[in-house]
Amino acid sequence: MDFRDDVELDSSQVEDAGGGYSGGGGGGGFPGGMILGGGGIVSLIVLVLVVVLNNVGGGGDGAEPAQRRSPSNLSGQCRTGKDADQSEQCRVVGVVNSIQDYWKQEISGYRAAKTILYSGRLRTGCGTASSAVGPFYCPGDQRVYLDLSFFDQLHTQFGAKGGPFAQAYVIAHEYGHHVQDLLGALDSGGSSVSTELQADCYAGVWAHNAVKTGFYEKPFTQADISEALDAAAAVGDDRIQQRTQGRIDPESFTHGSSEQRVNAFQRGYKNGAAGACEPGDLR
Repeated sequence: MDFRDDVELDSSQVEDAGGGYSGGGGGGGFPGGMILGGGGIVSLIVLVLVVVLNNVGGGGDGAEPAQRRSPSNLSGQCRTGKDADQSEQCRVVGVVNSIQDYWKQEISGYRAAKTILYSGRLRTGCGTASSAVGPFYCPGDQRVYLDLSFFDQLHTQFGAKGGPFAQAYVIAHEYGHHVQDLLGALDSGGSSVSTELQADCYAGVWAHNAVKTGFYEKPFTQADISEALDAAAAVGDDRIQQRTQGRIDPESFTHGSSEQRVNAFQRGYKNGAAGACEPGDLR
């Protein structure tokens, strides 16, 4: 997935907060200001819920990051697609720009959501969270939160092959939650599995249309798409449960099985339209 060398990046859509970020308190837009995580990491979902439910609306003494990392000046580093091909942080900027450019064309009144790069612990509009929860979207402040170390974990801990397009899939999934938020789908009270599968499907819809946004040199290759499918399978509830607890319990699924997640992404990618991602069609 090569970016066009001369395409201009909008680095204002991504903020590198370094070792922590002090966002807004209080959670809205989803019951309890709940975090929507894209990793599908079942063993960590419990941690997410405990952290969020104990901290929504307040700073608490857990708001300070566990480690400090100096923030980067993305506006100076990430200016063109050539930068995106050479730097992981700038690649995130390029991916975010393309995703939001597509959804801006598809959704009337689309409101851009900023991605926050961070490490350690941070306070968000959904409460205090940490890098352990993986990438997530917070409806309370309409931001995507991402610790880049998750991409290494995706490979080393969850067995995914990784690669640039696996990263793009994860980011596109989180922006799928933002689309749901804007369309009011997060208020419908649907199951978490259907919510997550729809976000996977929306990620596929973007992938189908990404070259039309003008950020990429050419359409994605089958090798690119295979990276996304491999990542989707790696974070299926069944594979994670088998790895972490030695058994599979479909009744406790939160994101869907590997097969369901792969099928949801493929459905969006093949159809190329958000209308193909109705929850009732994603099984």
